[in-house]
Amino acid sequence: MKNTVVLIGAGSIGQAIVRRVGAGKHVVLADLKLEAAQSAANILEDAGFECSAVAGDLSSRESILELIEHARKFGPILNVVDAAGVSPSQAPVATILKVDLYGTSVFLEEFGKVVAEGGSGIVISSQSGHRLHALSEEENTALATAPTEELLSLPFIASITDTLKAYQYSKRCNVLRVMGEAQKWARRGATVNSISPGIIITPLANDELKGPRGDGYRKMLSLCPCGRAGTPDEVGDLAEFLMSSRGRWITGADFLIDGGTTASYFYGDLQYLKATH
Repeated sequence: MKNTVVLIGAGSIGQAIVRRVGAGKHVVLADLKLEAAQSAANILEDAGFECSAVAGDLSSRESILELIEHARKFGPILNVVDAAGVSPSQAPVATILKVDLYGTSVFLEEFGKVVAEGGSGIVISSQSGHRLHALSEEENTALATAPTEELLSLPFIASITDTLKAYQYSKRCNVLRVMGEAQKWARRGATVNSISPGIIITPLANDELKGPRGDGYRKMLSLCPCGRAGTPDEVGDLAEFLMSSRGRWITGADFLIDGGTTASYFYGDLQYLKATH
């Protein structure tokens, strides 16, 4: 039996994280498309990691429970990474909310019941959650603590009709849900945090750059303080710190890693974006 690392969403960011925390452990790779999980497993196995690949649907509680059951066969679940999701250019409103908002909330809830002592969890959120207007105290509390099965029926969620707003609300919910679940994870001696990346060059980001908002994204990158997109490894480095022994006093927190884009959105050269958000 070995300690186990579980990743759902076997893309570039998730792989970068498990490469940093998965040595000597069994790495479970889950993805909506089994072939994507298996492809990631093949890459990692060629680099010396012990892996298994399964199909995993973040929007399904049943699928998440099956993922937990699979992972526990190999040993205690020590590290958990949720890097799955869909973007505004990839899916309709209902799918974005079901996957990114509801699914992540179920993931936090269910893995919070089984994570091992000394364990840690990371949720990959997005800079988009930081651009949503300020919510009321009641809305914040609902997104952080409402029963998971009631989230999609909250009036201010059920009334969303725009895919970008659906994504922004989902990512704001991710951050708030991590805060709401941190106390429960702490009772098991575990930490949980979220990371909100800006544009990271992954296949998903390339979909955005080639999609209807592509010109806007390229302009945004050229004007942000760092003048470029980020890399999966930069997110992986941050996640590694948070999940290591050096990050044990950090839980229930969100970390914005976007090359200064959000700072510029509010107070710099990117303020023009406010008119379109």
